[in-house]
Amino acid sequence: MLFIILIFLLILIGYFFVGKVPQAKEIKWGVNFSQKQAENLGLDWQAVFISLIGDMGVRNFKIITHWDLIEVEERRYSFDDLDWQIEKIEESGAKAFLALGMKTPGWPECHIPEWAGTLNKQKQQEVILDFLKNIVLRYKDSSAIWAWQVENEPFFPFGECPWVDKSFLKKEIDLVKSLDAQNRPIIISDSGEFSFWIAAARLGDKIATTLHRKVWFQELKMYIKYPLPPVFYWRKAQIIGRFFHKDVFVGELQAEPWCFKYLGECPISEQEKTMNLEQFKKNIEFARNTGLNEFYLWGGEWWYWLKEKQNKPEIWDEAQKLFIINL
Repeated sequence: MLFIILIFLLILIGYFFVGKVPQAKEIKWGVNFSQKQAENLGLDWQAVFISLIGDMGVRNFKIITHWDLIEVEERRYSFDDLDWQIEKIEESGAKAFLALGMKTPGWPECHIPEWAGTLNKQKQQEVILDFLKNIVLRYKDSSAIWAWQVENEPFFPFGECPWVDKSFLKKEIDLVKSLDAQNRPIIISDSGEFSFWIAAARLGDKIATTLHRKVWFQELKMYIKYPLPPVFYWRKAQIIGRFFHKDVFVGELQAEPWCFKYLGECPISEQEKTMNLEQFKKNIEFARNTGLNEFYLWGGEWWYWLKEKQNKPEIWDEAQKLFIINL
């Protein structure tokens, strides 16, 4: 019996870790954008955004809608900044999907307004649904929005979050679908390194995975490089396509450092342990070799910070090569 188990494990390892995959003939490159991340780096977030569209030539965005920036007071919404972002995307002919909910990309992951932090779970869920309703109703007629991402990695226990509730996630998805007459796809994201995306595929119309290469691993108190080959992502995407008939794309491709503390407080010498020009190029090449054809890079605000605040434009210039065709 032990021999049979061993053979099965070897076959399984071989399937996910051995082999080359066909490169996609055409790749769609995009960028994550977080107003909060830009502000936390001490940047004029509007200048960053305009530069990504104009100078960089980005035409595909994942826009992160942090709850605590939009609903600072209960049921009093401030949409001016998000309106401005959507307007600029529409004017440029770009496309975007919005990441919505309590848990959206960027530490501490769950961006809960101060007033909502003391509410019980039931009340929090009520106001989250109201928040989603207002977002979708406001932007459902925008020609720039092609999809909604509901929550961020909702099945992955990462970040400072008060609870995880799969049944509530289904309520969020159903609400968004009911409000959008254009029936835009619902994106559900999941960890690229610690998940096989099955739960996400059961609920989402499209699956967005992360793809990180070198990170600070808090549990081990050290930097690590994930020992995963490109075929690992390809095989999992093939399984999702075959059994769930759904597409997988990379919604968060690592293109900035992962430090042991907040990025803006992390010395350049530490930042370069997980991201520098050489590593950036390696991550792009790794992404190409997964066989997937759509990638949204995480790090545009940091590239701008390097260029404008540190006089280090090398990564910005290298990233621009992916988008310059749009200019």
